[in-house]
Formats: sequence, structure tokens, C-alpha cells
Amino acid sequence: MRIMLLGPPGAGKGTQATRLVETHGIPQLSTGDMLRAAVKAQTPIGLQAKAVMDAGILVPDDVVIGIVADRIEEQDAKRGFILDGFPRTVAQAEALGRMLAAKGLALDAVIELVVDESALLARVQKRAAEAVARGEPVRTDDNPAALRKRLEAYRAQTAPLSEYYRSTGQLRTVDGMLPVELVSSAIAALLQR
Repeated sequence: MRIMLLGPPGAGKGTQATRLVETHGIPQLSTGDMLRAAVKAQTPIGLQAKAVMDAGILVPDDVVIGIVADRIEEQDAKRGFILDGFPRTVAQAEALGRMLAAKGLALDAVIELVVDESALLARVQKRAAEAVARGEPVRTDDNPAALRKRLEAYRAQTAPLSEYYRSTGQLRTVDGMLPVELVSSAIAALLQR
């Protein structure tokens, strides 16, 4: 099962991805983690990414797609994977589609967690408070100023993915404002279809 989760920062993608990992036994793929691993392993694409990152430039789409292409060939991703936070742009989505098609693969589900942006600040503040209560560090982006910047970037770059995947017939939506268990149940129902 190859799944993509969409939604603005704080929508619950990470929470739902963790639950999907547990339920389906497939890995959650983080492009940041994959980039760091490829650099550490000194793969050809990792060396290319390192040179770009060392120059302080955003890693180009073709390098990120190469990292994803390499990662989905690993044994733990043979049965599927969960993309959370990638692609971020329509151009990346198109490149991802081409790369998957070249491997004879396709996404099984593109699930968007639809949320009320005005409620996201309270959600992010709650997440920060819960981290403090558990004695864990608070994410550096769990504050009002960072959330505003992340939402602006999301609206400009990533929100158009909804329409892109709607136009391909792949987009399914879930009310991300529901309690976590009900969101998980709604996703499970979509995946059973």
C-alpha cells in the first residue's frame, strides 16, 4: 500500500502516519531523514545532495526524487510506504508520478486531512504543552510565529496539490478536526475501498 498524506502543518499527518505504520507495517518516509541517510551512506545521490546542502541551497527536485526512488527500493518499503510532507509542490508531484510509473507503481491513496486553520494554533500549542509535560523537547516550529510562516508556505506551495490530485481522481478527504481515533477510522475506511 502506497499512501500520501496531505494537509497543513498541525493537521495531524504525523500522528496518522504513525498509526498507519503500526497498522500496516510499512515505513513512513521523511525526505529529510532520507536525505541525511543518503549523505551519511555517501550514495551517489547523497553526495550530490551534500554538495547542494553544504552550499546552503534547497535540494533540487530531481535530487529529492532520486532519494525517494532509492529509498522505495529498500526491503522494508517493498510492501508499501507512507509519504508525509512530500511532495510539497505540483512539480514534485508530477516528478513523483513519473518515477513511480517508471517502476510500474502508483499511489494507492492520497488522503488530505481537512482542518480549520484557525484551530491549528491551539492544536500546535497543545502539542507543545504535552511535550513539556512528558519532559520532551518542544519542536522549534511549535509556536505562533513559526506556524504562521509554515501556513503561508503551505498555502503558496503545497495547497495546490489538493486540486492536482483531485484532477487525477486520487484525492480523498478526511475531516481532520475529528478526534484522532475517528480520523484514523475514517482513513481506515478509505483504505478498505
